[in-house]
Amino acid sequence: MRMDDQGESQNVEDERGASGGFRPVHGIGLGGIALALIAGWIFHVNPLQLLGLMSGGSDTNAPTVSDQNAPAPPAGDTQARFVSQILRSTEEVWGDIFQQQGLTYVDPKLVLYRDSYPTACGEGDAAAGPFYCPNDRRVYLDLSFFDLLSQKLGAPGQFAQAYVIAHEVGHHVQDLLGTLGKVDAQRERSNASTANALSVRLELQADCFAGVWATRSQQEQGWRLQSGDIESALNAASQIGDDTLQRRARGTVVPDTFTHGTSAQRVAWFKRGAELASIAGCNTFGAAQL
Repeated sequence: MRMDDQGESQNVEDERGASGGFRPVHGIGLGGIALALIAGWIFHVNPLQLLGLMSGGSDTNAPTVSDQNAPAPPAGDTQARFVSQILRSTEEVWGDIFQQQGLTYVDPKLVLYRDSYPTACGEGDAAAGPFYCPNDRRVYLDLSFFDLLSQKLGAPGQFAQAYVIAHEVGHHVQDLLGTLGKVDAQRERSNASTANALSVRLELQADCFAGVWATRSQQEQGWRLQSGDIESALNAASQIGDDTLQRRARGTVVPDTFTHGTSAQRVAWFKRGAELASIAGCNTFGAAQL
């Protein structure tokens, strides 16, 4: 993808020089299941157990992150610049969509960190992958995840990286619309199987919102997809489907434990968002079939 002439967001905070003691993170993330799988391979731990430890409600006792004196990425950091351009693109797209519906879009912050960092949802750790924390309305990203996405999960390319960011911003959109809070409340009252099913619908909607961004951003901002870009995003969605990851980790698939949706579902909802380019087209909670 070509983003050469695109503007950069003012909401990227570079905290790669900071770190903190480990606490479990309870945000909403696309990469957690992928990194749980890799950690399981390395440490011979059941990835599903790791995912159970990563999931859960918000940590209201976690330290908050100050808005003061947050450094911006250095000008020569091309990867951080790309992230900033994608974030700016999401700000413009969702700002327009919200305005058209008589709503106000509040830009999220995106925090770049390395290894670990304290968040309002607990200690952010690279092993949890990219995630959104509703308590401080920030997306947290360790850029090393992009290496994992390319080298370990077979999903290279800048558009695959853009999809990851757009997915996490999709959770922010859910937060602003009130969907995230309602689903969290339902999950707390539900058994494990029902809670997982609700999580799947939440994640697939974020995938759909990423598709909305992809179409609207091109139309409104004039950046160009290159050959293979859409395929790279769809491949990324496919590689981190619950069924694909479970099959790699244990050779079998347990649908009741799904929290993000199958590979086919993730691809289908991203494509649906790209085709319909609207919030209404992403109602995974009203869909009889996912």
